[in-house]
Amino acid sequence: MTPDPAGFRTLADWLDHCERLHPKHIDMGLERVRLVAERMGIRFACPVITVAGTNGKGSTCAMLEAILGESGFRTGVYTSPHLVHFEERLRLQGEAVAVDPLIEAFARVERARCQAPPDVSLTYFEFTTLAILDLMTRAKLDVAILEVGLGGRLDAVNIVDADCAVITSVDLDHMEFLGPDRESIGREKAGVMRTGRPVIVSDPVPPQSVLDHALEIGADLWRLGVDFNFSGDKQQWAWSGRGRRYAGLAYPALRGANQLLNASGVLAALTAMREQLPVTAQAVRNGLALVALPGRFQIVPGEPTLVLDVAHNAHAAAALAVNLDAMGFFPTTHAVFGAMADKDLAPMFERLNPIIDRWYFTDLPLARAEKAAQLQSRWQAGNSRKDTAAQAFADPVSALRAAVDAADPADRIVVFGSFHTVGGVLKDGVPRLSARHMNP
Repeated sequence: MTPDPAGFRTLADWLDHCERLHPKHIDMGLERVRLVAERMGIRFACPVITVAGTNGKGSTCAMLEAILGESGFRTGVYTSPHLVHFEERLRLQGEAVAVDPLIEAFARVERARCQAPPDVSLTYFEFTTLAILDLMTRAKLDVAILEVGLGGRLDAVNIVDADCAVITSVDLDHMEFLGPDRESIGREKAGVMRTGRPVIVSDPVPPQSVLDHALEIGADLWRLGVDFNFSGDKQQWAWSGRGRRYAGLAYPALRGANQLLNASGVLAALTAMREQLPVTAQAVRNGLALVALPGRFQIVPGEPTLVLDVAHNAHAAAALAVNLDAMGFFPTTHAVFGAMADKDLAPMFERLNPIIDRWYFTDLPLARAEKAAQLQSRWQAGNSRKDTAAQAFADPVSALRAAVDAADPADRIVVFGSFHTVGGVLKDGVPRLSARHMNP
């Protein structure tokens, strides 16, 4: 018996319902999602930009949102997962969506899903994506920015035919779903391309499968180093591509050396869309200067300094290591880390172990998360340093508290890994650290 949608009064009720619906065996196509979307009348009347990739998707969406918002466009952005609250997944004109419209949208999805027997099976992500797409189509937007959750070809977001697609990077992650190597993963991400429409590939060395698919379907390929490029020094940077150039740009407010790759892809997408979404050079400058996104190499001043980063695969861990090195000297670096059990942890530990002196592994509130004790064991198996140590904790807050207790004011604490690790320390707001003592 299908529950009466009116019986669910809270967002938590609906999210629990979505979890329970998750089918054990389901085809991997998009026909079911498209069917429910058609029943709901989900159609975008504004330009749509889809953002796929292994890393850099959230930053790319945030920069697009900031620049287009500075240009006066009504923006809607769908990203996943969230850090603390589900409502973070949809931003309308820069603000997280309210709970009541979400509840109403979930009820509309449920009615459409059950409109004709048999009921249409949907996963948690498919159900919630349909609710958010429904809200976006009702919001009278000037532009919709959609982050692809996983892969591309079979992701629920891909039911929307985007006017422009961005592929930020292709690296090894979610290999049980996307394939064992970059070429396989590239083929999945290339599924967001559309014939005759621009696709921005900002990966400096994209898999051949991405380039081949663009040629095969006749997409308008914009490739970093071929169709657009960037340069810079310590003070400023410049971008050029297909009839447009930006010079003397300040570096994006989002920190990290990898953000120039993301910003370059953003400027390429906006250049490709300049007829539908014209932006001024001043809007570009203001947007890049004002953009903010929690958990992306977010540095929180305090004693000790706190760094928050959702690096949860080898590629992102390598970027985090570069960014930590660039911060300068800290006597001791402490790290709070939690991750899913399916992650390839060895290269992450190998890259970060020379930088991190004290590890605080944490459990996470998900069945598929690796236990802290097992994380510690996997770290220890590859650790060759004699001057480092590790402990295991039941939750991120406890791990962070232990790190603060052990740290000197001049030290640095890095919280990284799963979104649930960073979100766990942000649930009561951004921590402002104050070390209690100075070790002798």
